[in-house]
Amino acid sequence: MGKPTGFLEIDRQDRGYEKPQDRLHHWKEFVRPLPEDGLNAQAARCMDCGIPFCHNGCPVNNQIPDFNTLVHRGQWKTALENLHSTNNFPEFTGRVCPAPCEASCTLNIIDAPVTIKSIECAIVDRGWEEGWITPQMSPRGTGKRVAVVGSGPAGLACAQQLARAGHATTVFEKSDRVGGLLRYGIPDFKMEKHLIDRRVAQMEAEGVIFRTNMEIGVNVSVQRLQDDYDVLVMAGGAEAARDLEVSGRELDGIHYAMTFLPQQNKRNAGDPEDVAAPGGTISAAGKHVIVIGGGDTGSDCIGTSNRQGAASVTQLEIMPQPPERENKMLTWPDWPLKLRTSSSQEEGAARDFAVATKRAIGENGRVTALECVRLEWGAGPDGRMGFSEIPESQFELKADLVLLAMGFVGPSRGAFLEQSGVELDARGNVKASVADYHTSVPGVFSCGDMRRGQSLIVWAIREGRQCAQAVDAHLMGTSSLPR
Repeated sequence: MGKPTGFLEIDRQDRGYEKPQDRLHHWKEFVRPLPEDGLNAQAARCMDCGIPFCHNGCPVNNQIPDFNTLVHRGQWKTALENLHSTNNFPEFTGRVCPAPCEASCTLNIIDAPVTIKSIECAIVDRGWEEGWITPQMSPRGTGKRVAVVGSGPAGLACAQQLARAGHATTVFEKSDRVGGLLRYGIPDFKMEKHLIDRRVAQMEAEGVIFRTNMEIGVNVSVQRLQDDYDVLVMAGGAEAARDLEVSGRELDGIHYAMTFLPQQNKRNAGDPEDVAAPGGTISAAGKHVIVIGGGDTGSDCIGTSNRQGAASVTQLEIMPQPPERENKMLTWPDWPLKLRTSSSQEEGAARDFAVATKRAIGENGRVTALECVRLEWGAGPDGRMGFSEIPESQFELKADLVLLAMGFVGPSRGAFLEQSGVELDARGNVKASVADYHTSVPGVFSCGDMRRGQSLIVWAIREGRQCAQAVDAHLMGTSSLPR
């Protein structure tokens, strides 16, 4: 424990934000890190609980009390080594993870958890600044070759671990740049892309080969990979988006969030406009934007639309508005259902809950409005909970651009999945257990969203690391990689 009475003497203080009126004029990160003395004080608040409930909330098994104590003592390099022992990419999670560890913190019982996420991010950022993060090459090769398909957090974590175990690892990515949803799903104002580039450079120095613009099943067959490599790891995402099945869905101006968001990331990267892209060139400038879906992807659409100069942004959520505070006795240390307001929502968006879209209205083939209805959540005649429409509650919303951010239903059913021949589970994901991540096809493994469904970056990194350990054990008979 850094300071036994720290949690009694020091109030919680987290990173601040640049003012909305300023940050809306650029695409850079706008979080203001705490100074070192502030971080030392915040780390001192950690109680080093006998049962560290933060471990219950952290999928990557970060040793949170340990690195908090090290930061409080000023032992930053040792804290970085501790953090990297469980997490390959703390700079990613320190920016875009929702921090379930903080929800599980004992101090969250009084709504003042330790600023775990900020401390984690500060540790790794300092590591890069000081030059402490360098390639970790394997002393010798095993002669085994592994193909990893997908360069999101699961694929990257898996590939880095396998390379460090001495396997010749190649990552295949269908996009033009490495990173998966980290690159083309998360806006730059939440995570700048040079963070990915420097990790890629580290991994290349460790021996990982990256092949971009390679869609497996299209540019090269799955069978060819199976012939050329000892193991194939399926680490793609859950890219099949949930659709809005209403009249008028075909109107121009209604797009999936993941058609809209990558375009802006490409603009920020300096790419020319791609008029041949799916949906054409999409911009919210001067438009009345409706975002359907109340999660993180919907929030990203809000922040992107406001920076593009939208006339207005409205976010619709089908679920009822959650309470402002959770019942601690009922939920802690689990992730609570409560009302959260993201930084993008703070920048300007009307939010409406318990609303369903009935149809899209348009003129000359383009959407102009949405017809909506209000819902009531309750028990039906059979006793099962569900929605029912409130009579005479229909209303219309002006809409020039509608963005669908209602989640994902599983991996895309394209050539890669079909050619692999792997068995799918009841939800349509690749079937593989967390015991060994082995699919129904010999020598083929799967991890991340393609295996578990839409989830968090921390779960992707955890699965990538565990899958690497399973692959290493499969190839060598045993493995010294951490699980």
